Amino acid sequence: MTYSNIPSAQTLVLYFKSRGIQNIVISPGSRNAPLTLSFTKNPFFNCFSIVDERSAAFFALGMAQQLRQPVAVVCTSGSALLNYYPAVAEAFYSDIPLVVVSADRPSYKIDVGDGQTIRQENVFAKHIAYNANLKLDVSHSTDTISEFALDFLTESQEEIQKQNATEIDKALQMAMQNNAPVHINIPFEEPLYGLTEDGEIHISEPTTNVSLEKKPDLDEIKAIWKDSQRKMVLVGVNYPNAIDNGIVERLAADENVLVFTETTSNLHHPNFFPSIDSIIAPIEKSENKEKLFEELRPEVLVTLGGLVVSKKIKAFLRKYKPKHHWHVDEKKAYDTFFCLSDHIKLNPNDFFKNVLGSNELESGYYNRWNKAKQRYEQKRREYLGQIPFSDFKAFDLIQQNIPEGYQVQLANSSTVRYTQLFPMHSSLKVFCNRGTSGIDGSTSTAVGASLFHHDPTLLITGDLSFFYDSNGLWNDHIRADFRIILINNSGGGIFRILPGKEDSKEFSTFFETNHGLTAENLAKMYGFQYVKADNEIDLRKGLESFYKKSNQPQILEVFTPHLKNDKILLDYFDFIS
Repeated sequence: MTYSNIPSAQTLVLYFKSRGIQNIVISPGSRNAPLTLSFTKNPFFNCFSIVDERSAAFFALGMAQQLRQPVAVVCTSGSALLNYYPAVAEAFYSDIPLVVVSADRPSYKIDVGDGQTIRQENVFAKHIAYNANLKLDVSHSTDTISEFALDFLTESQEEIQKQNATEIDKALQMAMQNNAPVHINIPFEEPLYGLTEDGEIHISEPTTNVSLEKKPDLDEIKAIWKDSQRKMVLVGVNYPNAIDNGIVERLAADENVLVFTETTSNLHHPNFFPSIDSIIAPIEKSENKEKLFEELRPEVLVTLGGLVVSKKIKAFLRKYKPKHHWHVDEKKAYDTFFCLSDHIKLNPNDFFKNVLGSNELESGYYNRWNKAKQRYEQKRREYLGQIPFSDFKAFDLIQQNIPEGYQVQLANSSTVRYTQLFPMHSSLKVFCNRGTSGIDGSTSTAVGASLFHHDPTLLITGDLSFFYDSNGLWNDHIRADFRIILINNSGGGIFRILPGKEDSKEFSTFFETNHGLTAENLAKMYGFQYVKADNEIDLRKGLESFYKKSNQPQILEVFTPHLKNDKILLDYFDFIS
């Protein structure tokens, strides 16, 4: 097997192989040559070349999201590393095991005027689970080291090798056991391109750390649950099939329970409430809102999964706090509503198996709010029948026509919020970068995620998110069944429904950022079939053929009237109220 002749590069590659980390996303550079050569010349690894480091990191994040195991990104020294930061932050808040590997110059060549050098050690300190700062090998380029940093030679190569191996092992254990991003920074002295056929490094075998954390005592929790008449289960970002069907059915059958879900919850039942804002908005507009909010206020709130999209549910629960708020997650709990009572460190299935019992109380909690749900569903149908073509109507048509079984990747901002207003088929697997809720890597994430999903992938995105991350299309790994629906409303339309909206040049330039761009030429450049629609008839026609088998990926660009979209959305909430 061919390896770099630099010990630390050999060690990293051998640890990756022994720990089963197979997928490596590499951005071009010279300082990372020892790593690039070692990975690409070893048939164990699947290597992907992505030029733009920001895109590369989100591409890797998408893969790790689907594989639910570490994926590595490898870059050269200097500012290349900083381009990983948005994806690192997303991985940190979304619990995704992204392994960042950066090549570096020796410390004696940093801050002395050498090109392509920055202070790389601990650069992600606030958003990383572990920083492994490796030491420079002194058995490689010894003459150069003795010329510039003689004191480095006071430590033997054996000591350096032991420490570097320990640091790599710790980082990989943290990534795998905690589903968290880690950073491994490796300094290399020139020459960088030397190879050897026989690796001389021996590494330790993987060890498994058994958690001895005591299981929580649920007797009190179970008693509170049993005696409560108004219980709300709120589900944030959640992997498909994460909750057992038996648990779903028992929650759905309890007339004292409301289960609020979102598109990213990947949890479905006819008795659940998938459009939270359609429940809360009419209350906000009611003359009896205090009374109605008190009726909705739960005694017990159970949250599970990741971050929640709805701002309305956050505002409601922060003001109308439950008596008890339990977050069920094995790793962490955010006090989103400023009333967290307990962090229950269990898998949600284990929690509910222990807590759910027979339903002895009948409060009418579910029946009361199910009538409200039925009302808004009827009113929504009526509203759709009388409005012109717009974002609102486009999202309804799009979500009705997604083929069963697809993976759906959502961009942030308007896209993820509009999708909350309409049903998603229960067979769809829905994902979105809600850890930081940024628009910056949605396309790259979707492309990476599509590679390890057996069904086709659809990305639904807005125009700013799409154009911001257009480099996400700049790679050779896009499947022919990859689909993008681009809602182009000529700018950041979400700002027109937020406080501060005004009809002025400053608003359109600095908030809404109006533009006249289209994706047509990008589609041509990157080898996508391109279809456009700017009315309901063309959109229906476009959707009829959009998902058919093709030899190229496809973009369907949907143009909507940016001066009407905000009024149509806001009028919807008035209409259902």
